[in-house]
Amino acid sequence: MSTYRRIVLASRPQGGVAASNFRLETVPVPEIGDGQVLVRNHFLSLDPYMRMRMEDVKSYAAPQALDEVMIGGTAGEIVASRHPKFAVGDKVVGMLGWSEMGVSDGTLLKKVDATQVPLSAYLGAVGMPGMTAWYGLNQIIQPKAGQTIAVSAASGAVGSVVGQLAKQHGCRVIGIAGGRQKCDVVVNEFGFDACIDYKAGNLFKDLKAAAPDGVDGLFENVGGAVMDAVLARMNPYGRIALCGMISGYDGQLMPVHYLHMVLSMRLTMQGFIISEHMEFWPQGLGELGQLVAAGKLRYRETIAEGLEAAPDAFIGMLRGKNLGKQLVRMVAA
Repeated sequence: MSTYRRIVLASRPQGGVAASNFRLETVPVPEIGDGQVLVRNHFLSLDPYMRMRMEDVKSYAAPQALDEVMIGGTAGEIVASRHPKFAVGDKVVGMLGWSEMGVSDGTLLKKVDATQVPLSAYLGAVGMPGMTAWYGLNQIIQPKAGQTIAVSAASGAVGSVVGQLAKQHGCRVIGIAGGRQKCDVVVNEFGFDACIDYKAGNLFKDLKAAAPDGVDGLFENVGGAVMDAVLARMNPYGRIALCGMISGYDGQLMPVHYLHMVLSMRLTMQGFIISEHMEFWPQGLGELGQLVAAGKLRYRETIAEGLEAAPDAFIGMLRGKNLGKQLVRMVAA
């Protein structure tokens, strides 16, 4: 192969993301130098944080540069190496972006064992989303047996792991998801005690019925009306892990009206960015990997085929069309 394809950010969104914000390019395969490796990416991870990076605004990380490869987690195989710690054939995960191939000096590149855990899972349940779930639940919510934990976007890559880990702590777990199909998976496959379909239009009433004794911990991924409904049910001294507010990522930020509950219920709410807590990754990923390998942590994947499918898959994910982890497969199975 003398060329490969990549997708760059061509323009910043004006409102919702459009396919025209991206550009597919074909470029020559580069020669690697000493201390470098060439990786053929098998899977690309599509994640909500990418939407915020597309904006040229103040945030926790620098904006995605125009005309540069879109940022993104990848899992693939080393096809050429001049690095002493990596060999041809090694399976690796890294941040090589929306690209079929990538060159790395080994920074942020990690060898993984794909014999016990599928390679794609290192971008989901045993990757950044899984660590996000693990940290937010264990370090911020700090669940105790018998407590009620609510999880928004419960069918997603993060939320599905949060609920399963909370169940292992002996908690009652209530998920919130969009649509009956997603809620069925949340309860029957991921083992939540209940799941509320926010699209049914009875969010406050349904949550009260599912959590008659209130909510002790909230893992928040959505914001807006979903967050409002749970805030209204929070118990005194409840804890909230604020992971995301995807309801406002692709347009106007949705208002939250029940923030006064933070005061009246003496709640603790903490936002977090998982890349700022790398000291926990070895422990968390080790536990998650063992659970997946033992079949004790289940996950779902929505896979788009081919790099060219990435923009539409990304837009669909922002609109909730995926179930579980959204991936792009760039190497045929």
